Amino acid sequence: MNIYHDENMPFAQEFFGDLGVLKSFAGRTVTAETVQDADVLLVRSVTKVNENLLQKNTNLSFVGTATIGVDHIDQPYLNSRDAPFYSAPGCNAMGVAEYVISSLVILAERYLLDLFSLKVGIVGAGNTGTRVSEKLEALGINYVMCDPYLAQSDKDNRSFVSLEEVLACDVITLHVPLTENCEHSTYHLLNKERLTALSDKQILINACRGEVIDNHALLALKQQGMKTKLVLDVWEGEPNLLHPLIEYAEIASAHIAGYSLEGKARGTEMLYQALCKELNIPVEKSLKDFLPVPTISSVEIKQHFDDILLNQLVKMVYDVRRDDGIFRQQIHTKGFDHIRKTYPARREFSAVRVSSNNQANVDVPHRLGFSK
Repeated sequence: MNIYHDENMPFAQEFFGDLGVLKSFAGRTVTAETVQDADVLLVRSVTKVNENLLQKNTNLSFVGTATIGVDHIDQPYLNSRDAPFYSAPGCNAMGVAEYVISSLVILAERYLLDLFSLKVGIVGAGNTGTRVSEKLEALGINYVMCDPYLAQSDKDNRSFVSLEEVLACDVITLHVPLTENCEHSTYHLLNKERLTALSDKQILINACRGEVIDNHALLALKQQGMKTKLVLDVWEGEPNLLHPLIEYAEIASAHIAGYSLEGKARGTEMLYQALCKELNIPVEKSLKDFLPVPTISSVEIKQHFDDILLNQLVKMVYDVRRDDGIFRQQIHTKGFDHIRKTYPARREFSAVRVSSNNQANVDVPHRLGFSK
């Protein structure tokens, strides 16, 4: 069995090595000729899986994307081929949520903001939006959520508000899939009109899909003096982004918000489990078998939890300024995909055990995601 996988998929050899012959490929430039003899195709978000890519392939029996989003997959075409398809919902949601928390910690420090007094509006209450809300709740930060699909569902008893109410919050963080030509399309959800209504004191975070914000309208408004603080991990037209917009972002990165080692590897593990199910063989491997020991694995707290301790703990595990620095240093010379391909290892909060002789000191860190 020929198993083709994106070269940036961690632990592919460890999970799939004994199930077939493994062959890696560059996700952005893979061709129909490259995968013509693939039985199993494992991709990430940069690969468009459609008839054009699979036109020469006649034996495909499994397609998987190690990502939350599926807008790069032509599912009707795969259905016409009777090719089973699996995604990895929620695999990197924790990584994205921690990117948001790190960004807020950094901006609170940079502008002397009282992080705990901010009101956060979350657009999209799926896996990622939910993880963000859980971390905000752990910190006691007020938030509201907008999700018209879940608001209409009788299976979700959370409270939802309108998009207008979310867009009036101190912080707006976007966590929606990219959709077009439907009732609640997210393409250019933040168009010129909505962007113009934002105030100078607000923070706008986009860590879902670049096209959710009209980047050209945003750039024009910034050039006209718009003061809204921007955290941009995703960009319209990736990898060919609107370079002049970068200088207006407080924090800029190369679509790596979910690129924690655990997040990327969790996607690989979920596809391994799905393939085992299709092959009707037992699942014998687990992510915990392969994750390395973190550089800092435990911390003892000897003070009451406060904003200073939060700042120290978060930055110890993940300081988003590292990714911002790499991005600004390399984007014009080495490019978007190089930054993603060479992304340095980053762990999630859960990789670090936090302890104290006073349980009150560690309650918030544990709820935030640090291990006990």
